[in-house]
Amino acid sequence: MLAALATTSFAGILVDLGLPDDERLSVLQQFRAHGGSTPVLILTARGTVQDRVKGLKRGADDYLTKPFAFEELVARIEALLRRPNALLGGQLRLGTVTYDTKAREFAVCGRVQPLSRRESAVLESLLRRSGHVVPKKIIEDHLYGLSDDGSANAVEVYVHRLRKQLADANADVEIHTVRGVGYLIRERSA
Repeated sequence: MLAALATTSFAGILVDLGLPDDERLSVLQQFRAHGGSTPVLILTARGTVQDRVKGLKRGADDYLTKPFAFEELVARIEALLRRPNALLGGQLRLGTVTYDTKAREFAVCGRVQPLSRRESAVLESLLRRSGHVVPKKIIEDHLYGLSDDGSANAVEVYVHRLRKQLADANADVEIHTVRGVGYLIRERSA
């Protein structure tokens, strides 16, 4: 599990503590100790106060005991996915590009560039997972949430606009399409 967390970025993590050992909690604790800041929701049948406190102290952001209503699970996931700006660093950087998640400001070489709200959401999704392929579905969910539906080609339109913005500002980063999967943002190779 640590290998997957080290090589892939996730919008959120669900940890099911179905086994009686503490292996998953230890992995979660190691993930946090190494700077992992992805929101984590623990699902478990263990619902004592001591179990909940232990899970939260080891790095969980939320804790849901079984049995639970599916609607509550979805609501908790949506709440966790709304919180990353407060939990994660306010400045995202890649090459000459910076993005201030609190002010929603995109800059290249210190010069602020205008972006729409949706373009900002796409850029943030990509920068939070820079160096990794971001599935189109994750970007769509970041744009529209779990319950809204966007148009079929909206992500492509926003990515196209971002590419143009980056090129016009002479940024040293590029957005690559990984056909059938999603997008990857990385520094331009020399």
